[in-house]
Amino acid sequence: MSKYITYNILGVLCILFCLSSCKNHGEEYHSITDKIEAESRDYHGISTSSESYIEHINTVEVTENGLTFLIPERKEEIESYSCTECHSKPLDELQSKTIKKAHWNIKLSHANQLTMNCVTCHNGDNMDYLQSLTGSQIDFDLSHQLCSQCHQKQFKDWAGGAHGKRIESWASPRASMTCVNCHNPHAPSFESKWPERYNTQKINERK
Repeated sequence: MSKYITYNILGVLCILFCLSSCKNHGEEYHSITDKIEAESRDYHGISTSSESYIEHINTVEVTENGLTFLIPERKEEIESYSCTECHSKPLDELQSKTIKKAHWNIKLSHANQLTMNCVTCHNGDNMDYLQSLTGSQIDFDLSHQLCSQCHQKQFKDWAGGAHGKRIESWASPRASMTCVNCHNPHAPSFESKWPERYNTQKINERK
């Protein structure tokens, strides 16, 4: 009989333990989201900053898809900006044989020639600006807005931080490379490359 009493006492103790455990935790947090919110109330962020790492870079603040971050200034990297210092005449006159060629040797390898040419992106009336598909002016520092017209998926990933590269640090303030920092706007595709280490046996078999 004492054996059954012992089992009953142990059963009651287990039930009491479970009830007290549920009371202490179950009633305090109804979901994992509640727990995260409750335990984050006293969190005041981190003291780490990337400012000292990017202070030597001239940046522009942009807000895209509700996110504000920094990008490198583009115009200072363009060797012959402003463009109108040379583009002072209509293009057909500048392309004449009497005027020394500048960058007319650029080959556009971006889209089908029936779809894209120079004036698809460049403003023929004011070469100091880029031009959207609707004819609006776009600053060279904001050239990503031009790319986003056709590459919307990549643009959204970039704005969210999933595409492209951070500059120097992942700590705030965020500074990110733009499309033209990694891609040549006239020929944006990367050339295919072999991995640094590859199977030489397979190479020999393919010859």
